[in-house]
Amino acid sequence: MDCEHHHHHHGTTQNRRVLTVSLIIIASYMLVEVIGGFLTGSLALLADAGHMLSDAVSLGLSLIAFTLSNKTVNKQKTYGYKRFEILAAVLNGILLLYVAGYIIIEAVERFSRPTEIATSGMLLIAIVGLLVNILVAWYMMRGGDVKGNLNMRGAYLHVISDMIGSIGAIIAALMMMYGGWNWADPVASIIVALLVLRSGYIQTKASVHVLMEGSPTEVNIEQISELILSHKEIITIHDLHVWSITSGYNALTCHAVVDADMSIAEAENLLHTIEKELIGIDIHHTTIQIETPQHKHHEDLLCHLS
Repeated sequence: MDCEHHHHHHGTTQNRRVLTVSLIIIASYMLVEVIGGFLTGSLALLADAGHMLSDAVSLGLSLIAFTLSNKTVNKQKTYGYKRFEILAAVLNGILLLYVAGYIIIEAVERFSRPTEIATSGMLLIAIVGLLVNILVAWYMMRGGDVKGNLNMRGAYLHVISDMIGSIGAIIAALMMMYGGWNWADPVASIIVALLVLRSGYIQTKASVHVLMEGSPTEVNIEQISELILSHKEIITIHDLHVWSITSGYNALTCHAVVDADMSIAEAENLLHTIEKELIGIDIHHTTIQIETPQHKHHEDLLCHLS
């Protein structure tokens, strides 16, 4: 079977272009926030700049991942560097969890030690920050694969969490300006942190599932088994494994028992037909070992590693 997955390559190129533009926009505005924070003496602006720094780091990691994942295969890495995308997705998830934890700790401290905040400056920067994040999120959704690619989704979740952070900052600034409620800042921070925490948990869990060779969520093992066994030449199958090499690139291996009288040419034709059918249900790399009933094997569909 041809190992080149051209659709995946095209998607990676498109995702890389989207990430590059997004990184330039986010990093540029982060610098504006840092300068604005120092000029106005606003801790809130510097904290928001720190949040955007985590976005920039996330986007940078994702960009490096896409670049490395396109490196050619070699004898040491027979699948190439495609798994690096998933490693970057795990790092992104962990970074989100860290940012959420840091925000919660800072917010709790603020309850006991209220800080004077330049609310007008905070409001202005938060509004511009919200607009910047809306622009980047829209661009990512329009041009990138934020649903199917874990790495791209990780970067997108960072931008969404920062967008929510900007909304929280706007509400808190307005409450402090017009109600004098200084507790609004830490309360808004904790609400945002919990949303970031949820995103980080979902991202990390999905990425670790791929690293643990878990079955892809979009793939149905029963459907695969039924598809292969629907060919009358196949008596039974066992030692079935389905996993993701990287986002959107699923692989399958199994042993198939056929009649001992089947010729090699007939077996080749059968495997070619099955491979084409499996592509239709998101299995892009298939390896099936043909055996006869005389070959010693167990009857279980899944492999039990001793």
